[in-house]
This record gives sequence, structure tokens and C-alpha cells, in this order.
Amino acid sequence: MRTLGATLEGVSSGAVEIALAPGPAVSQQHGFVHAGAVSAIADSAAGYAALTLMPPGAGVLTAEFKINLLAPAAGRRILARGRVVKAGRTLTLAQADVFAETVSDGEVRERLVAVLTATLMAVQGRDGIGD
Repeated sequence: MRTLGATLEGVSSGAVEIALAPGPAVSQQHGFVHAGAVSAIADSAAGYAALTLMPPGAGVLTAEFKINLLAPAAGRRILARGRVVKAGRTLTLAQADVFAETVSDGEVRERLVAVLTATLMAVQGRDGIGD
């Protein structure tokens, strides 16, 4: 997330919000935030939402996801809001809605730009990268 410039904005039980500031490093040829960056924050928001409901010491791994890109991602911030749909001992189903945030006449507006559905797996015994 650091490479993309994404930040963790909120964490609660079964829910996580991640924000991304648009810029040249994450933009595609038309100036919109690239679908890869949108997918990355959506996957991370869904995954971390699942992790909040997993037992202590567990890790999380995405087993599968599908994303629907509904509109170009353009605005002052891109927000991915992940939430758990159904938590299980091994597999969890989560969803992330991604919004483009704009300001018009002093009012903050959000436009839904993508919806991701993910199956996430609890992983035990993975204390660090490269184990």
C-alpha cells in the first residue's frame, strides 16, 4: 500500500477503509486511477476486514476475487470500504465498494466506481514474509 500511496483510514470489527490519493504514479493513459490500483485497495480493504474477525495469530490470503469497474476512478480521493459478508473458520466472504470522492460547491460527494467480492483464507503459522 505504501508504494501506491494508500492509507488506512478506518478499522472496526468486520470493516476497513483504505484511501488512495490520485496522481501520475497510479494513473492510466486517460488520467483516471488505474484499475490495478483500484483493485489493490479494494482487495486490501476486503482482506483486512476479514482479518479483523480471524483468531489471534492468523494471517489472511486472498483465494479469489472478482471486481466490477462501474465508472472511471477520478476525484480528490479514492476510497475502498471493505466489509465481511460471511466469516468462517477457514474461508471468509468479503466485499469492497470503491468510491471516487469529489467536492462540488463545498459539498463532498461520492460516486461508486467499483465493487469487489473476495474469498479470503485464514492462514496459520505465517509470522513473516519469506517464511
